[in-house]
Amino acid sequence: MHSPRKSKNDQMTTKPTHITKGDIFDDLGFTRAEASALKIKADLLDAILREIEKHGYTQRQLVDLLDEYQPSVSNLLQGKIAKVSIEKLLYYSSRLNLRVTLSTEVRKQPRTVRKPIPSRSGRKLAAASV
Repeated sequence: MHSPRKSKNDQMTTKPTHITKGDIFDDLGFTRAEASALKIKADLLDAILREIEKHGYTQRQLVDLLDEYQPSVSNLLQGKIAKVSIEKLLYYSSRLNLRVTLSTEVRKQPRTVRKPIPSRSGRKLAAASV
């Protein structure tokens, strides 16, 4: 994050107000699952937008190519990934003839452990007996 500050010459400058060490998602308070989903969505969106730019597709062409409504195509082109599911981004990738791969690996440094989130109903799950 940067905050604008005036220098001696009354010109606006930006100086960092917070330096992140490690994963930005840790600092923002996302869970591991949330952070992973956001990273996957961002990677998919980036690949899709590069492919669209490479071919010079218009919104009208994308409506037909992606089999999607115009407002959804507009959201995609504006990078509004919160409004698009991973499944939908995978569908778009397929329609654009992109091959998607996913890999997993063990982290070199473990993430900080967070307290478990209590269930919404406040009830504990019972073990099933057979």
